[in-house]
Amino acid sequence: MRGKIIKSIAGFYEVRTGNEVYRCRAKGIFRALGKKPLVGDDVEIDITDTVSVPMEGNVRALLPRKNELVRPNVANVDQALLIFAITHPAPSYNMLDRFLITMQERELDAILCFNKRDIATEEEITELRETYEACGCTVLFISSFIPESLGEVRGILRGKTTVLTGPSGAGKSTLINTLCPTANMQTGELSRKIKRGKNTTRHVELLSVGSEDTYLVDTPGFTSLWVQDIEADRLHYYYPEFAKWEPDCRFNGCIHVNEPDCAVKAALGRGEISRIRYQNYCEIYEELRSRKPVYSKKG
Repeated sequence: MRGKIIKSIAGFYEVRTGNEVYRCRAKGIFRALGKKPLVGDDVEIDITDTVSVPMEGNVRALLPRKNELVRPNVANVDQALLIFAITHPAPSYNMLDRFLITMQERELDAILCFNKRDIATEEEITELRETYEACGCTVLFISSFIPESLGEVRGILRGKTTVLTGPSGAGKSTLINTLCPTANMQTGELSRKIKRGKNTTRHVELLSVGSEDTYLVDTPGFTSLWVQDIEADRLHYYYPEFAKWEPDCRFNGCIHVNEPDCAVKAALGRGEISRIRYQNYCEIYEELRSRKPVYSKKG
């Protein structure tokens, strides 16, 4: 029988097959092969007990994976929904760019979902829209407390496995509870002192949203995200709004920081590239350029 691993806790795997869920162990062959089943894996199982609640079985085969993420450790993800609050707390543009770069590295489509529309000003919404639609992102503005604002989100999620990520305090857990009431996610109170949320996620789990083939994967909240596996001189490829202007730069391989006759900087000066995005680019570029090389030990 085929199914999908929807949860993993303490060496047991919950596998959904149609409307049934089986509590399974993985056969020892996986350890011998150096493989480990992951949440999101499509698997074949043998049923061993249909009387117990939950029913039980063994995972006997892993079907081919489309992809695998490390944080969260999950397989076969289709896209990422990046949840940021518009206000309370105000979004960190630098962190937001790091999330987008990370999703590009993982070859995942990223949708930006800005929450708390009900308490945001039009100026705050406009700034976010102009900054991130210009770089080709799908941008949504919602409120978890206004159910009718979630129609676009439901449409984007339908038929896919979507990882939800973003900083603590952005309202991920509240959004999940609205989309999937059976999830009963614990929501963290926002610290009055530092305006940050508490991380409430405890494990990786696929949450079914309305149909068998639509899943959400919650992730731990982040307070920082380091971009490490990119060479500094390749960072500009992760800023797609630069591509239009790069052919007009004076130098091939222009980094768009200190070079003369840089068409990207000229576009920035004309307001055709977001100053927020460009500033983040320079900060991340300097971080990558200044990092210490890692040397491997020999003999």
